[in-house]
Amino acid sequence: MRRLWVLLAAPVLAIMLTAAEPPAAPDRPLSDPTQEARAQALFKDVRCVVCQHEAIADSPAGVAGDMRRLIREEIASGASDQAVRDDLVRRFGDYVLFTPPVRVGTWLLWFGPFALVLSAAAVLMLRARRRPAEAAPLSPDEERRLDEVLQNEKLRRDPDASSPHDGR
Repeated sequence: MRRLWVLLAAPVLAIMLTAAEPPAAPDRPLSDPTQEARAQALFKDVRCVVCQHEAIADSPAGVAGDMRRLIREEIASGASDQAVRDDLVRRFGDYVLFTPPVRVGTWLLWFGPFALVLSAAAVLMLRARRRPAEAAPLSPDEERRLDEVLQNEKLRRDPDASSPHDGR
């Protein structure tokens, strides 16, 4: 029985070990301090595609290390910062930038929150401006019947009601 468990667990363990991401290669800064400063500035503007909430400057993921190496290579080859950004967007999409460009595909991302706030404010203003509906006055017959009901209520005592002086 024990051998059966080992035989079943071995492939699962092997898959888990091979699925682990290899550690990122150590970063090698550029020899030119100006180029390295440009690369570091770009690292802070580019989102890690694995972590999704971290810049590649802070991400320990292997993909972030590859992206840092790619940016350094492009800067060393003479590419401008905008050309590097354009290449990253071409490879990974607008999501890779923390501040995506304003274009038709990203309008909802840029202007959606404003539109939502404005529409909520418009709804609140319309509701506040709406006057409560006034009740139609009672007819003389309805007023007479209401007076009768109120008079009977004063005389009739509710059997379930209790007074604080009842001693219960």
